Amino acid sequence: MAKWPPLLFFALGLLATPTASSAKAVSDKEAQQIAREAYIYGVPMVTVYSTLYAFSVDKGNPQYKGPFNSILNVARVFTPDDTAFVTPNSDTPYTFIGPDLRAEPMVLTVPAMEKNRYFVFQMMDLYTFNFDYVGSRTTGNNGGDYLIVGPNWKGPVPKGIAKVIRSETQLVNVVGRTQLFNPGDLDNVRKIQAGYKLRPLSEYLGKPAPPPGPEVNWIKPMVPAEQSKSLEFFNQLALRGRS
Repeated sequence: MAKWPPLLFFALGLLATPTASSAKAVSDKEAQQIAREAYIYGVPMVTVYSTLYAFSVDKGNPQYKGPFNSILNVARVFTPDDTAFVTPNSDTPYTFIGPDLRAEPMVLTVPAMEKNRYFVFQMMDLYTFNFDYVGSRTTGNNGGDYLIVGPNWKGPVPKGIAKVIRSETQLVNVVGRTQLFNPGDLDNVRKIQAGYKLRPLSEYLGKPAPPPGPEVNWIKPMVPAEQSKSLEFFNQLALRGRS
């Protein structure tokens, strides 16, 4: 993950654990400005955390899709009951992936499909940046293997990899969409989705897996209405800084 500005570390320490010495360090006006900048910086990460938590951590959540580094295909159209993210499409059945790149990169495999069928895998980091895409408009419909790597990964690109995709954060939210032409086309979409694969790089190369990433003490996310009112916001932002 990109380094945090020192100002933000100071803001987190100041606001989460106020002390007499820190109170003397800055004026009320300066503290307000620091908090404002930290809040603006952190809103995207705290917000996207709630989606990642619902999709890949909270098994009791009706929006749960599966653990990190798994791939879940939803061979149906979405309805108003799907509320983990806003305005889902009704003509592109979804594929959800939550790559955890702390231990090693992951390889996304896409099968070849018809030239006139739109598909896309939207890659989003913890900043909510759409940092890359695999899909009809960017990589074409001929299929291929794509290596998704974290910010600190260094190594040779394996033979057969069509593209290396680098994320600024170790956790990634990937949303795939496959075009549905009409209701009778759903079986064709299912066949395409069955060809979507996600594998650790070690498995792709036929080598032993490295040690897993360290355990994460996941905390329950805030509801949006609380983010601007509670200092818990900064605890959740600090958790993102370790991801």
